[in-house]
Amino acid sequence: MGAEDIAVLPPFIVSGEEHRFLALEQLRETGIEPGATLLEPIGRNTAPALTLAALAALENGNDPILVVTPADQTVADLVAFTAAMQMSIREATSGAIVILGIAPDRPETGYGYIKGAVAVPPVPKRGFPSVTPTSILVERFVEKPDAQTACRYLDEGGYYWNAGMFVLKASVWMAALECFRPDIAQAVRAAWSARHADANPATQFVRPGKTEFSAIPSESIDYAVMERCPGSAFTIRMTALDAGWSDLGAWDAVWQVLPKDAAGNAHVGDVLMTDSRNTLVQATSRLVSLVGVDNLVVIETPDAVLVADRARSQEVKAIVTELQRSGREEHTLHRKVHRPWGWYDSIDEGPRFKVKRIQVNPKASLSLQKHHHRAEHWIVVKGTAEITNGDKTILLTENQSTYIPLGEVHRLANPGTIPLEIIEVQSGSYLGEDDIVRFEDSYGR
Repeated sequence: MGAEDIAVLPPFIVSGEEHRFLALEQLRETGIEPGATLLEPIGRNTAPALTLAALAALENGNDPILVVTPADQTVADLVAFTAAMQMSIREATSGAIVILGIAPDRPETGYGYIKGAVAVPPVPKRGFPSVTPTSILVERFVEKPDAQTACRYLDEGGYYWNAGMFVLKASVWMAALECFRPDIAQAVRAAWSARHADANPATQFVRPGKTEFSAIPSESIDYAVMERCPGSAFTIRMTALDAGWSDLGAWDAVWQVLPKDAAGNAHVGDVLMTDSRNTLVQATSRLVSLVGVDNLVVIETPDAVLVADRARSQEVKAIVTELQRSGREEHTLHRKVHRPWGWYDSIDEGPRFKVKRIQVNPKASLSLQKHHHRAEHWIVVKGTAEITNGDKTILLTENQSTYIPLGEVHRLANPGTIPLEIIEVQSGSYLGEDDIVRFEDSYGR
């Protein structure tokens, strides 16, 4: 099978309900049109997520090969990555389950490992076009090791990092899941049968049944199927990937792939550093300055600031757990929120008032709505706004403003070809996002 034989179909995106508009916006920015966005009403780990995608792929009698990958990874060498994928697809065409493995360059304790049945010779030059990727049988999977064990794996050779990328037919995944975890297969089928799609074809949101999905056991792809395949009726192979791969699931990994100055510092945004070394700084909304620090991660966002030892950056999960335990809204709410029509950024608030910056995409509009507890003042700072205010519709341009009284039916739309930006000042006794009554909505909400 050559590259010309491979037809790549639009991807399925599996996401949580709360991230649906952010995912669509990121796809729009990269020029990717998804086949569908499958929305999980509750997190149930990766095995149910892949099963949703497999069931969607099997619709209408199709049985495509699935390339399964997390969203938080990067590869530097697209030529080598493409060659590894083509090799994996050829293996998957014959019914094999293929996992991509990364030759370790350090004793990493944050990844699971794959033990190959034979050792793969090192690739002489990353991305060299004449080098054909190697595919071998998988002997076994091993858990995330301690530091001593990780050093031993590196010394012995034949062990590879599990990148969480898989290539297999949709039907093969379902057959393996039915064999090893029929309870998950049955539960996801029930949720898929109870699915419904949004009325708006532009979003292509598909929601499995919430009650049925909540009953699905939470399990990873590895635990549910992959670790059970060696020695079974299912052939599982590994393609060695040497393409400058990095898992961006931890900030230390982000530091590793970014360009660095002579002192080993990497930064994004408005950053000033002096007498500092081996440090990652990401400044999103303001100036961040550091003096005399070493081996830190400093992440500034409008919501919160993280400061951590770079070697312990994977432990940020403990902070997330503490946010959940204490009921902090930062766990689920962000200052900037994406919507199907654009986004809003809550830039200030206090007793009885809130100020938002709102951007509406060209030709998009908010729902026709009203609020019981607040009035709104709108000031146009860029573009043209078409505003429905009761029984009147007006056009406003830059530096013009209007007032929406409490309880008035209204709508904001962008009839133009450039993004519309407004400043909204809310005032009233209650300013929560649930104070909204929709009468018409283009997005099926």
